[in-house]
Amino acid sequence: MALYSEKVMDHFRNPRNVGVIENADGVGEVGNPVCGDIMKIYLKIENDVIDDVKFETFGCGSAIASSSMATELIKGKPLSEALKLTNKAVTEALDGLPAHKIHCSVLAEEAIKKAVKDYYDRNGIEYDKGLFPDCEGCEHCCDGH
Repeated sequence: MALYSEKVMDHFRNPRNVGVIENADGVGEVGNPVCGDIMKIYLKIENDVIDDVKFETFGCGSAIASSSMATELIKGKPLSEALKLTNKAVTEALDGLPAHKIHCSVLAEEAIKKAVKDYYDRNGIEYDKGLFPDCEGCEHCCDGH
């Protein structure tokens, strides 16, 4: 059995939504100090809907594939739906990731949440603080924490 699914390989070789959105409405950046992956998500929002999303990822193939798939899953969706995206949903959409690479899908989920929080903060929009658990300084480990 192959270590990576065809979908992971496709999103790694042909990532969707790569790049920067100048004057983005929300930006979220996260990193994993253990493996060195860094993800940055840019959102353009119109009427509470993600009109455009781009990413920059410095990391392994699983990190790039997770970023690409996550952006595909939230593009065109209301913010409330994007906030419900889980790392499990990203992993499932990629037809799985090796256990030691699950942290890549966690980073994608966290980057999206940080970008939405940034949008809310920039625009003075009130939100439930419970939607955005503060994980600043959290030592992410490669076991999927």
